[in-house]
Order: sequence, then structure tokens, then C-alpha cells
Amino acid sequence: MSEPTPDSPEPERNPDTVSRLRIAQALRQAEFAIAWERGWPHLARFLTVAGLFLVLSWAGLWLALPFIARAIGLGLFLVLALAALSPLFRFRWPSRQDALGRLDRGTGIRHRPATTLTDTLTTQDPVALALWQAQRERTLASIKRIRAGLPSPRLAIHDPWAFRALIVVLMVATYIAAGDERRVRVAAAFDWNGVFAAENIRVDAWVTPPLYTGRPPVILSAANKEAALPASGPLAVPAGSTLIVRSSGGALDVVVGGGVTEAAAKEQAPKGTSEKHFTIAGDGTAHVRAPSGQPQWRFSALPDHPPVIALAKDPERQARGSLQLSYKLEDDYGVTEAHAQFATRSAAGAAETRPLFDAPQFSLVLPNVRTRNGVGQTVKDLSEDPYAGAEVTLTLTAKDEAGNEGRSAPFEMRLPERLFTKPLARALIEQRRILALDANQRPQVNEALQALLIAPELFTPEVGHYLGLRSVEQELEVARTDDAMRGVVASLWALAVTIEDGNITDVDKALRAAQDALKEALERGASDEEIKKLTQDLRAALDNFLRQLAEQLRNNPQALARPLDPNTRVMRQQD
Repeated sequence: MSEPTPDSPEPERNPDTVSRLRIAQALRQAEFAIAWERGWPHLARFLTVAGLFLVLSWAGLWLALPFIARAIGLGLFLVLALAALSPLFRFRWPSRQDALGRLDRGTGIRHRPATTLTDTLTTQDPVALALWQAQRERTLASIKRIRAGLPSPRLAIHDPWAFRALIVVLMVATYIAAGDERRVRVAAAFDWNGVFAAENIRVDAWVTPPLYTGRPPVILSAANKEAALPASGPLAVPAGSTLIVRSSGGALDVVVGGGVTEAAAKEQAPKGTSEKHFTIAGDGTAHVRAPSGQPQWRFSALPDHPPVIALAKDPERQARGSLQLSYKLEDDYGVTEAHAQFATRSAAGAAETRPLFDAPQFSLVLPNVRTRNGVGQTVKDLSEDPYAGAEVTLTLTAKDEAGNEGRSAPFEMRLPERLFTKPLARALIEQRRILALDANQRPQVNEALQALLIAPELFTPEVGHYLGLRSVEQELEVARTDDAMRGVVASLWALAVTIEDGNITDVDKALRAAQDALKEALERGASDEEIKKLTQDLRAALDNFLRQLAEQLRNNPQALARPLDPNTRVMRQQD
């Protein structure tokens, strides 16, 4: 027997065979439709019960009920669920006759067309066979109208009040309201640990705020099922507080949510007890489910705000080029440290600079050890700093115990510098600052130093000054590394001070050292004997300074003719 080739025409199907295939397909659809109509009302009733369970769970009912009430409530829901499912135990799949009857009713034609097409003829009588065939042909003409139709379970008859729609709406509302606690609230219905808890078990719970806040602990529960915390509203505690739950017996089961997370215990629990620690980093809840029921605790974490620091007034220049800063401090728990930071101001469109030194920064004096609100003042001598006289941006920073940092608004200023009256000393200090703030300016600074060596009789009449300037210029000429150029910066300062002060430099340093020692002793509260000795040392250093200054003025009468700096204060021996 040969097989048909792909190009050969497909044999025509017998119309009777096609009708049987359509009838078989329609029968299957009718069976499924009848099965759905029989089973869906009972299944919908069960889903309604399950939906009601979820609504009550997400609403937090089980968290508010004691353990026994939870067990009773869950038992009621199990009974309702079994009652809704019990009709399904008697469910029977639709028979062929049920399906044929549905098809016969769906055609709208009398004489049961679907049943007629499935009938068979047992007699061989030619007359009966002819009549049966004519009836089949007439029925085949109406085969296109045989349909199983869509299922119609008629839920309105079983639920005339549309309770199922209300459950769906409540499920959506409670699902959104439960948030991240959906699983916890549903699982609470199955928590019956407290039903069998011993009566002598004690549960203690308290919240310990961070030490730097200075707040006392908050007692949540001091005895079995006795809450010291009122149920109205969440408890406001500082962020970073520690929740400690201690049980005198039984397995400790604590469920937390939100910003409350479990943490490692820092100390071992007392003997015969079990203990758990939790960190309250944000708003959250905690619920002790076993060994004895406690109400759910809600916490509102109070954030630790960054400190606030700002200038109380503009920075001031003090005598001898010191900088005085006055600033206001404020923090909810107290400032523990503060600093002043400077940054150079680069002109718009300027090329990138390469400073040899970091911008100055120093600690600020706090009015108290932990300043919550106060005004502080710091005096810092930056006259020898390479950035002295530069245009900078000042920013004050303050930190608290938690590490939060506050910053002041940037303040543009010019750092105070020591005043040099001699032209050569001023020129050297200017070149020193240019080189210190930008190592790329080394060629220009070298040219400026060479220019100062052109006419020694005009610029450097003293041999010592000329030789010192020549030595610095040669040192810069061979400097190629940043360390070498930093040495040139130090040499420029030493040469400028020597030109300006002559031999008074060592005396000046001794005076400053005596001033700083006395100031440091006063700040740390030294004894009267130590302060008296440091005062005598300062007086001796001042006497030596005044003698050297008077001798220098006698040797240089031209200095008396120069006008005084407007910021200069006249000191007398009594001062």
C-alpha cells in the first residue's frame, strides 16, 4: 500500500466523520461547563472564607488577641472552611447524557439534534435505514448551531448580598495597610505558645538609649502580661537605642518589624534566663509571642540631627598676625569636636595649581565638653603658615558622639599675615607664598629672585643679606622635587625674618613660647603655683624682648620715622 506523497491532494473527509469530531469536541466543552457550574459556587464560598481570614489577619486581629482567643478563632475558620468544601466531597463529573442534554438545549432546535447525531441504527430494514439517513442529513445541516455555551454558575443565587465583592475590597485595603508585616500578622494566628506557658515565667523588657544622649532607660514590661508602656501611640526613643527582652524561663520568641533589627548581645544574660537584644534604628514594632504574651510595642525613632555651627561674627586679625574665630554651636545631644578648614580660591579659567602644602586646618575650642548650645572662641597664629596672606574659603565643621557632621556656610576671606616693613623682606614673603601655593610657578619665582640680585647696592646693601639671597636663589635653581622646593619655602621665610628683625628673632620666639605656655595652662585649669611661675617667665621674656627692640631702634633711627601699622597696639611695662 503506497503512502501519499506531499504533492498529492489530501483525501476528502467524510461529512459524517467531521460531524462526529465536532460533536465530540462540543461534548467535552459541555462537560467542563457543567462541572464548573456545579463546583464553582462551593469553591467561591471557600475562597470567601479564606479571604475573610486574610482580611482579619492583615488588620492585625491576631496580634491583639491572647493566645487562647487565637486558637478559638482559627478553629472557627477551619469549621467554616470545611463547611464550604463539604459539598465538593459529593461532586461527580458530568455524564455523557448530561452533556448531550446541555447541547440539545443550547441549539434551540426540537427533536434533540445532538442526541440524534450520536444515535446508531441496529435494524437493516431498507425503509428504516433510508428514513434514518434522511434525518441525519437534515440534522447535519444545523450542526453549526450546536454549542456548549459559557458556564453560568449563578453565584447571585448562592450569595444574594454580594458578600464576596466586599471581601475583595477589604482584602485590597488591608493588604496595603499591613505593609511589610503581612506575613507576621498571618503567622500570628498559628501562634499558640502562650497557651501552655507556665504561670511563674517572667518577661522583662526595656529600652536603653545611647549613653551620649543622657536619657534613662524606658521600662516596657516589668512582669508577666503587665505592660508599663501605655498602649496609646508609639514610644519615642532616640535612634540607635537598644531593646532588651529577658525571660526567666521558656523559649523566648520575639518578632520585630520595620526599623527594629536583632543585634548581638554585649553582655551575657544572668544565669537561668534567656535574653535577646535589638537595635531600634527607625520606626518599627516588637512583639514578645512566647513564653508569655505581651502587647505589641511600637517605636518611633527620634533621629540624631547633625550639629549646627556658624560664625558668630567675621574672623578678626589679632596682634602679631593671629586669627580669632568666634562661632555658635548647637546640637541635640552635644558637640564633641569642631574644626576650622581652609581651601584656596582659584580664579575662574585659571590653570590647575599644584600646592606644596595642605591648606591649614585646626581644632576649635569648645565652650563645654559636650556643647549643646553655646558660643566658642579660638585664637590661632597662622602668621608663619605658607598660606598666610592668601585668599581662602573658611568652613567650620562640628561632630557629635554619633559621628554626625555639620558644616557652616563657606566664608571667603584673606588669611592674616605678619606685617613686614622692609621692602626686601616683603618681596621675599610674596615669592614664598607664590611658590608654596603653586609649585608650577618655580621658574617665575626664580626669575624674581634673580632680579633682586641685579643691583646689590640698591636692594641688598648688607653683605649678609646678599649672600643669603644668593644662596636661596641657587637652592631654588637646582630644586626639582616638591621636598626640595619646600626647603626653599622655609629658607625664604628665615631670610625674610632675619632681614626684618635682625637679631631679635630668637627673643621673639622665646616670648611667643612663654605666651603659649601660659595660655595652655589657663585653658586646662592649672594650679596657682604653675600659673604664677609661667607668668614670671612671660614677664622675663617680655623684658628681654623690649630691651632687644630698644637696642635695635637705637641702631636703626630710620625705623622711628616709619608710620605705625593701624592695628599696632602700644605696650607699656605695666601691661
